Amino acid sequence: MKALGNHLIIEMYNCNSDILNNKEILENQLIESIKKSGAQIINSIFHKFSPHGVTGVVAIAESHVSIHTWPEYQYCAMDIFTCGNKVDSDLILRETLMNVMAITHSVFNIKRGTLGFFDEDIPHKPEMET
Repeated sequence: MKALGNHLIIEMYNCNSDILNNKEILENQLIESIKKSGAQIINSIFHKFSPHGVTGVVAIAESHVSIHTWPEYQYCAMDIFTCGNKVDSDLILRETLMNVMAITHSVFNIKRGTLGFFDEDIPHKPEMET
């Protein structure tokens, strides 16, 4: 099925609590992996909660990547939503799993903007007629 976007919803378990509670490590790793993936970063915001936990969102031209951590449960939730076919979402996922040292994880892959069954790719930014 062809779609405008691909949305990975990721659950990471038994992660390293110290890393999940370190805003700088999470922010730097995520931004670096997004750059390597081929996505175009627009802006980012990360926040460290007290006493623990980090949340972050990176807006990309192709949509967004977000992360939220619960160090006290060794759990991390992540979304990678991309449009088009130029971004390597799997690279972002692999590098984050390695960085947080997740023992187990699950990934739900949701096709967004399904416009029927097409044989050709659907451009996510079609040319507008004037």
